[in-house]
Amino acid sequence: MSAKAAKAAPKAGATTSTDRLGRLLALVPYVVNRDSVALGEAAAAFGVTEKQLIDDLNLLWCVELRAPDPYCPIDLSYEGGEITVAEAESIARPLRLKVDEASALLVALRMLAGIPDLDDRDALSRVIAKLESAAGEAAAVSSQVAVEVDAYGGTGDPARTAVGVLRDAIAAGRRVHLTYYVPARDENTERDVDPMRLLVVEGNTYLEGWCRRAEAVRLFKLDRIADLSVLDVAAQVPDEAEPIDVDAGLFRPSPQDEAVTLELTPRGRWVADYYPCESVRELGEGRLRVVLRTPDARWVRGLALRLGDQGRVVAPEGVAAGVREDAARALARYGLG
Repeated sequence: MSAKAAKAAPKAGATTSTDRLGRLLALVPYVVNRDSVALGEAAAAFGVTEKQLIDDLNLLWCVELRAPDPYCPIDLSYEGGEITVAEAESIARPLRLKVDEASALLVALRMLAGIPDLDDRDALSRVIAKLESAAGEAAAVSSQVAVEVDAYGGTGDPARTAVGVLRDAIAAGRRVHLTYYVPARDENTERDVDPMRLLVVEGNTYLEGWCRRAEAVRLFKLDRIADLSVLDVAAQVPDEAEPIDVDAGLFRPSPQDEAVTLELTPRGRWVADYYPCESVRELGEGRLRVVLRTPDARWVRGLALRLGDQGRVVAPEGVAAGVREDAARALARYGLG
């Protein structure tokens, strides 16, 4: 490389192995899609010096791609200042995940979706939905997996998070007091709970414990806990208390429950993450059709009013009519009816 070219190259900065791995994964498809690329152009595109880029290319010479018979070494060249890549057809093939690979990926994504205050949860939900649709059998297998959280993995102060507080309470054998939102009744409830364990099921984090109010084992979704405190009382889980079998999923409606169908816009997709749905179907362009079952549809009418233009009730007609009546009464109070 000439002195002039070296002077024009970007200044090398500290790079991590993660940075380099990401660059290596992107470099071959970047060149393949362009037939050939000048060294300086590629270095500028990846924000590295030409020397760093040449080191990456030398490393790629050592890489082999699995192919049917049986290996396919990458053939690349950067002679004359132009990068070319051949014998990399495997990269162009669609990714085919095995059942165990797709299941592991879905379980990991659902665990990620259960992290409190996650940025861009909608994007992650769309990725999970697309992967479930493509995975078929694997999606069904992964939905039966429940992951027990044995340790707090956050970087902040555990005492400031529900997960951290509950983990400490379980370790210390202490009772907790919850202010817990019950969507079926659209109300906050107060209850004392003897914690048993933390679970991540179908992408959501739950506390399992002996509820002193219900006198039974209950699951409490962490993002519905409005307030939490540890009591100076020892937890006393009865000997007859049995952990809830979550292998078949958490949605177990009564035959008497009413089925309510909603259509949701992309901004209303959060409903499928927050409420237990009997079914969820993609309608295209980010829209969803979900079916909720409930013993009392009044809270669904309240949900529809909160959704506004983010969703609507399409069935049954009685519930849809009730939503229209509720909206008309609300508008009338403001003189807008």
